[in-house]
Amino acid sequence: MPELPEVETTRRGIEPYIAGRMVTSVEVRNPRFRWPVSPTLPGCLEGRRITSVERRGKYLLFRTDSATTMIVHLGMSGSLSVFSTGSSNSSPGVHDHIDWSMSGGICLRMRDPRRFGAVLLTDAPPLDHPLLRGLGPEPFDSLFSGEYLYRIARSRKVTVKQFIMDGRIVVGVGNIYASEALFRSGIRPGVSCRRISRPRYLKLKGAVVQVLGQAIEQGGTTLRDFVREDGRPGYFKQQLNVYGREGLPCLKCDSPIRLSRIGQRSSFFCPDCQH
Repeated sequence: MPELPEVETTRRGIEPYIAGRMVTSVEVRNPRFRWPVSPTLPGCLEGRRITSVERRGKYLLFRTDSATTMIVHLGMSGSLSVFSTGSSNSSPGVHDHIDWSMSGGICLRMRDPRRFGAVLLTDAPPLDHPLLRGLGPEPFDSLFSGEYLYRIARSRKVTVKQFIMDGRIVVGVGNIYASEALFRSGIRPGVSCRRISRPRYLKLKGAVVQVLGQAIEQGGTTLRDFVREDGRPGYFKQQLNVYGREGLPCLKCDSPIRLSRIGQRSSFFCPDCQH
């Protein structure tokens, strides 16, 4: 599913095209998402100007010049694209469920083959929305630190991989990036989070920020469904050290990469580089 780097890549890609534009019409061809799209969506947005596109965790926040904010989650397979109305690729496909037409002949389109995404409206401060208010700090915020991880982990009874993937601890560290950050910090994913020392959490914090930052710069990770807003795939998959490499030699020590199951998720690690 699209993770934080893919969502941030999408945000950076679409905002320059739609910020400042007025929504002229909204076409909902299929409202059956994770939660049904409200029939009030067109009426609440038409005639409103998109002032900015922000991100909180894996959620995109489309702020308008009124109190209304549109909250979008891409689910398992969703993507957003921007194109000129009347262009050769403007005809919707079977999985293109929502179009937002905007001033200047620009259209924003949501595609979601599995329909696990969400398009929600709120007139309250969006960070107070039930889906957002319990989220942990952003990995690039000053609140997120090795000391913070060490302190919170003292009272937890889960593996370190489950710990850093918990959105209440820190947002956006999905399965791929957790595996990669733990490899870079030399920590085995199945170790109890309470057994990790303060210095190792300082190193893990740096690895999380580094791997997410590099993924954002390279446009996200393409594994199955994710494409960027212009249709091009992300490229970070080329730099994965352990994820998806079961049985292949470690790029550092040549030991075969192993696969285990932690919290019903695939976890890849090097038995010699990670302890």
